[in-house]
Amino acid sequence: MFLRRLAVIRPRSTRFFSSKDSLDLASTIAELNKEMESVFGEHPPAGLANSGNRSFMAQESQHNSHANSCSTNHKFTAQKLHSISHNLGENAPGLSHVCSTGKAQMVDVSPKENSSRTAIASCKVLLGKKVFDLVLANQMAKGDVLTVAKIAGINGSKHTSTLIPLCHNITLAHVRVDLRLNPEDFSVDIEGEAASTGKTGVEMEAMTAVSIAGLTVYDMCKAASKDIQITDIRLERKTGGKSGYWCREE
Repeated sequence: MFLRRLAVIRPRSTRFFSSKDSLDLASTIAELNKEMESVFGEHPPAGLANSGNRSFMAQESQHNSHANSCSTNHKFTAQKLHSISHNLGENAPGLSHVCSTGKAQMVDVSPKENSSRTAIASCKVLLGKKVFDLVLANQMAKGDVLTVAKIAGINGSKHTSTLIPLCHNITLAHVRVDLRLNPEDFSVDIEGEAASTGKTGVEMEAMTAVSIAGLTVYDMCKAASKDIQITDIRLERKTGGKSGYWCREE
């Protein structure tokens, strides 16, 4: 009989503590005391009830304090992010390939005026002495490294819009790719130039030209060494467009 009554009391007690509604704590404890008295035949000691009350209140206070702290931190973080976003909006140039909702987009250049545009980019391919000597002597098994890489760079620049998803498909008026062996660090210095008359710049075309030329040098020489490195791919200078002339400062 005692066990059956206890089994009936347990789910009811659980409901008091798991309920999401705001209940009066004193009424809850009083109801529990009555149920315990009906089971055990006497009222539980006052100290036990008060101790449970104090423990529950302490836990509740700690929970509320933690919740308030989290809420304060959340508000502070939100305010900080808003301030950073506001400052960036005022002081930093926008990302033209990102719309106001943060999604990628292709820039609409139709309102822009046509202008003559040029761009020069460069990169370096570190060969190492062994491979450098083979290239210098034109002894690589695949053939003339510098000539093949030059043609590959020119061809690569014409496919920039296919390789880079958000680049415009523009008509190139001129592409130049030069490769020079540098004995000081056993490397190939590559410079590429692209030119066009239109509504968008040719920086990506120039950088694609030197990148593809560098990759071709690696492909032509990889049988002799896997330690070759392609480094320092960068824009050196550009002209035309709204921003006009720009040159890298060393």
